[in-house]
Amino acid sequence: MATVLEIVKKSTDFLAGKGVENARFNAESLIGCALALKRMQLYVQFERTLSEPELEKIRPLLRRRAAREPLQYILGETAFHGLVLKCDRRALIPRSETEYLVELIVKRCEDPKPTFILDLGTGTGALALALAKIFPAAVVTAVDASEDALTLARENAAAAGIAERVRLFKTDWFAGLPEGERFDLIVANPPYLTSAELAETQAEVREFEPASALVAGDDGLSDLRTILRDAPGRLAPRGLLALETGIAQHAELKRLSERTGLTGFESALDLTERDRFVFLRA
Repeated sequence: MATVLEIVKKSTDFLAGKGVENARFNAESLIGCALALKRMQLYVQFERTLSEPELEKIRPLLRRRAAREPLQYILGETAFHGLVLKCDRRALIPRSETEYLVELIVKRCEDPKPTFILDLGTGTGALALALAKIFPAAVVTAVDASEDALTLARENAAAAGIAERVRLFKTDWFAGLPEGERFDLIVANPPYLTSAELAETQAEVREFEPASALVAGDDGLSDLRTILRDAPGRLAPRGLLALETGIAQHAELKRLSERTGLTGFESALDLTERDRFVFLRA
């Protein structure tokens, strides 16, 4: 019978051979999941011998990862800005870039703090729930065109204990929101890839995450165009619009924003120092 450490090493080699990045981390995470142990708990049991029933729990998880299913979908959860979010194929996996967007937003909303927040295309609910935690006095509205994504966001809101402060609507961007409502902060991480760009992504993205949440028409700009066009009618005076975008779109987005009446166009870099975020004011 093999020890935990031996299985970790074999699993790491197996996943690396399948092209999985960070194979050791993936192996430890999956083995820990199968054994109901956190990674640190796994380390102190490296010399423990595993039984055949335990190995049978590990093998299918490794096979799924070897087929390039995202680790977060296999584990069923992911961490995001102090939250643990349920995560599955109903929505995109929240990224570190979007987590960084939360930090950038907070710096721009210190005084006054937003009272009414809108998250467009909420997916797992990551942005909406993180902002609801940061701004406990705010009412947060989250929308998505996918009923499956909204159900997932609802589950995450309940698990976070803030379901009563997050309103969820099924709508295509602003279309189904109550008439006349305006927001101090509107955030969006909309689809911004082209079909060609999606085809060049990792198999984890290309084959498992919902394409409707990744790809937009008009060279990846169609949804961003809609948001820029309609946001002025939904922002409160001096309200902030915060967008996650493609890295080659800022020149065009600046040009588009000049037609809307929004002001103070600001392009911000992501953690890899690429143009990723746009901020505008009403």
